[in-house]
Amino acid sequence: MLAEQEGIALSRPSVHRILANAGVAPVRKRRAPRHRRRRDRMPREGMLLQIDASRHDWLEGRGPWLSLVGGIDDATGLVPWACFREHEDAQGYFQLLREVVRRRGIPMAVYSDQHSIFFTTKKVLSLEEQLAGCAEPTQFGRLLEELGIRLIRARSPQAKGRVERLWGTFQDRLSSELRLAGAATREEANVVLQRYLPRHNRRFSVPPADLVSAYLPWPRQRPHHEVFCFKFRRAVGNDNTVHLGKLVIDIPPRQQRISYALERSSPSTLRGGRLEFCVRASRPIRLPPSRHSRWITSEMC
Repeated sequence: MLAEQEGIALSRPSVHRILANAGVAPVRKRRAPRHRRRRDRMPREGMLLQIDASRHDWLEGRGPWLSLVGGIDDATGLVPWACFREHEDAQGYFQLLREVVRRRGIPMAVYSDQHSIFFTTKKVLSLEEQLAGCAEPTQFGRLLEELGIRLIRARSPQAKGRVERLWGTFQDRLSSELRLAGAATREEANVVLQRYLPRHNRRFSVPPADLVSAYLPWPRQRPHHEVFCFKFRRAVGNDNTVHLGKLVIDIPPRQQRISYALERSSPSTLRGGRLEFCVRASRPIRLPPSRHSRWITSEMC
């Protein structure tokens, strides 16, 4: 950054010596090394995407603490996308994976920690889950199942070392970019981040051993919003309403059927705050040719 913005060319030892003389200590302390077996990179881009979030004082007191949600390709070290969120949440990971799929394609596998966003933490299974023989996946786990992406659980922070080292680099270089830009809000930080990522990838990414990409293309006939949404299961009440949190959804009568009481419904929250729900009928319903024969859909803004 000294060379790019100030026109001052200094070697790394010179910068280190100047900082030491000024009493500026290193951000990270050196610890005694431990013997670990290093894992080789995946041979092809898109075979493994390491995802994580870093909770940090990115704005250095100018604004609130933020969580940086992002991912790094294991084969190349390229960061396909990242974003600042107020907290580490499922919506941030949905947004991350949606942008990765839109820009690069569908990865073969993702590597994550043991956060409850990725794995269910329930100790007591419901009756339906007991009959199915497994716990119902989380919203993000369901998303990965629909996309055919394998989810791999890391047993320790060292196991996902590349994304952990990425946060160390970001907390050094990206924090300086945010400071120079005077970013004080999450929106301003995201603007700086998107401007920084291309330069970061040019500096730190490496070519893969196999140049054939493993990313799978998105099927053109499938809309993104049908997959990248939160899906729930609810029962329709006797008054033809579906409860979703504090929302009470009133199902209007249709020519094919007046009442849907006690049927199973699947509300989905879509992008932009739109809500869509489907009611599964116990017997076939004749619908217009443009709709599936066993589903009734309704949208609410």
